[in-house]
Amino acid sequence: MKTRLGMLLVAVSLLAAAPALAQKAPGVTDTEIVIGLTMPLSGPAAAWSNTGVAMEAWTRYLNDHGGIHGRKLKVVMKDDGYNPGRAVANLEEMKEQVFMSVGLLGSAILQASKDKVAEFKLPTINPYGNPAIWAKQPKDRLRYVFVAYTDYNDEGDFLVSHAVNKLGASKVAVFYQNDEYGRGGLEGVNRGLRGLGGKGSLVTTVAYELTDREMGTHALKLKDSGADTVILYSTITHGANIVKEMAKAGYRPKIVSSFPLGDYSIMYRLLGELWEGAHFSALNGAATAGDPAAKPILEILTKYEPKLVGRENTALAGAAAIILAVEGLKKAGRNLTRESYVEAMEQIKGFDSMGLTPAVTFGPGRRHGLNAVRMLRAVKAADNSYVEVVPTQVFQPHF
Repeated sequence: MKTRLGMLLVAVSLLAAAPALAQKAPGVTDTEIVIGLTMPLSGPAAAWSNTGVAMEAWTRYLNDHGGIHGRKLKVVMKDDGYNPGRAVANLEEMKEQVFMSVGLLGSAILQASKDKVAEFKLPTINPYGNPAIWAKQPKDRLRYVFVAYTDYNDEGDFLVSHAVNKLGASKVAVFYQNDEYGRGGLEGVNRGLRGLGGKGSLVTTVAYELTDREMGTHALKLKDSGADTVILYSTITHGANIVKEMAKAGYRPKIVSSFPLGDYSIMYRLLGELWEGAHFSALNGAATAGDPAAKPILEILTKYEPKLVGRENTALAGAAAIILAVEGLKKAGRNLTRESYVEAMEQIKGFDSMGLTPAVTFGPGRRHGLNAVRMLRAVKAADNSYVEVVPTQVFQPHF
């Protein structure tokens, strides 16, 4: 009797555990892997939500070709409006519904989310924002974070050095977003100028808040400074507006821009010939729409999501992120847990996201997998043309 009772209790215990065994990890079933995106579908950085749209399009393509180890990918995308509080709320809602987050976007959002990511044990792949935020975190809080993104300090140094040494700038101004993004770039510009031995000077800095809409006063401050070159660390919306307002004031300095303004198709559409001659960096020295490596990727993206036509470069930034995230899924195999995924991501060495990026390398002690820039110059609005003026430069990882 006791033996039969014991066997019955074991059977009941196994039945009770069955749902937990079937659920390999949050967001994972036998047939599906759920990927969470919190994106600025609205608000001042809405143009960069093309990254999320491209990720979702790429997963549909993968699903049509069998998915990953027999599982289909499902994307859950929530709007955060480029607002840190909303982004954190989205992560709270998704933490037990999704397997991982890809492309968390905005330095202020990363600052607000960094501790939550560690608390939730949520794999966070290729967050778009200042890597210095992660570099300041204790290493034990970075286990689930994998960053392939240009450091703003390094980029700011690169931009001002290029402006002075290659463009002949002597009086530099910086127009920047008053948060971790813009201040990180400004810090890099100051570092770069210190290394130039007095060849160039910073004559003014003009900050803006995300809530600012009118740029006329900002433009006049830049003009009154006498700067021959203005470096932009802004959203696409604010960057386009400041260039328009400077032109209205009869002020046409050289423009050098951080990579968030690097989608030249969008910038040409917003500014036309006012964007001609602008120098801008490409995120991580990555391929852009005119490069051969991008062509097959863009054919897939625009087939699955036609509204990405004319938004190709932000779309490619999204494609590179999801291709990297999926590489970890492939390496993790069928027995997928968040821990097995972390271990798989740590095995990525020299991965170039199907030719879209320079080599990305992670490891148990390395979470900054790529830190690079590439300089381009806008040539002609009529045909969305550009030329490369500085090939990819790879900097040291920071963590």
